Amino acid sequence: MDKLYTFGKYLKKKFKTKVKKVPISIPGFTCPNIDGSVARGGCVFCENESFSPNFTKERFTLNLNSKENPLLNKQLNALKEQFFATIPLLQKYYGAKKFIVYFQSFTNTYAPLPTLKALYEKALTFPNVVGISIGTRTDSITDETLHYLKELSKEWEIWIEYGIQSSNDETLKRINRGHDFENVKKTILKTKELGLNVCGHLIFGLPGENQEDMLKSVEDSINLGIDSIKFHPLYITDNTLLALDYKKGKFTPISEELYIDTLIKAIKMLPQNISIQRMSAGSQNLLAPEWCRNKSTQMSHIYKALKKAGIKV
Repeated sequence: MDKLYTFGKYLKKKFKTKVKKVPISIPGFTCPNIDGSVARGGCVFCENESFSPNFTKERFTLNLNSKENPLLNKQLNALKEQFFATIPLLQKYYGAKKFIVYFQSFTNTYAPLPTLKALYEKALTFPNVVGISIGTRTDSITDETLHYLKELSKEWEIWIEYGIQSSNDETLKRINRGHDFENVKKTILKTKELGLNVCGHLIFGLPGENQEDMLKSVEDSINLGIDSIKFHPLYITDNTLLALDYKKGKFTPISEELYIDTLIKAIKMLPQNISIQRMSAGSQNLLAPEWCRNKSTQMSHIYKALKKAGIKV
């Protein structure tokens, strides 16, 4: 890629106006790597109930519907409240005219299909919404859900965002991911066969990985036919297993220099049709690395590096 192709550019070209994602965090969603279905404790970088006393204990049952289950009613209300609280900011600061509802936190396909239908279809009724984007894991989506999303995609912009993180099976074991890369490969290929849009998430700086490992994950993800990609450094927050190792001096976070160098090399590897949704990240609960604390400074350094590398922004 010699010219930066952002997700914003993709959306502007398709919808002929400014489109922004509205991040939503739905109460009650969890993860099979936390609740014991696959593993306990979650990924090493994930804040979870083992550390957080405020983690919700509410769980799904098999027969959820909006009339009988108070949790689903709570979820639908949270969806509405978060959406309408966020869009004025996106309109004011970004000039957004259309919106994609982004189910962001935890694993947003890890629930019975009636629950998912209720939430997704409610989101699509909101004003100026053109579609939804769903963050999930490749071991937590059923064929039934995929086929349902395929039907939705005939009228709406539908994206599934899979947390790939790494293609290295040893790394996936090390971070307690709960599945291997073969699972990622099978699920993404199946999703693409149905014609659905896929965004892959990759983390640079995972324990035990060098730059060669990170770039191999980029190559492997490209080969799966993903449509978009998110990059971010591994940062450490409180209430995680990684924080314990960091405090004991067992883990050193990636440096800004290595991260940016890896990012630039990764972007150069991308075909021009793969849009970029994220190039960095941080957290309010950040322990380390310190350079992740200021997002605007991060992005300034990244754009300078892109310019130096001859990548047009």
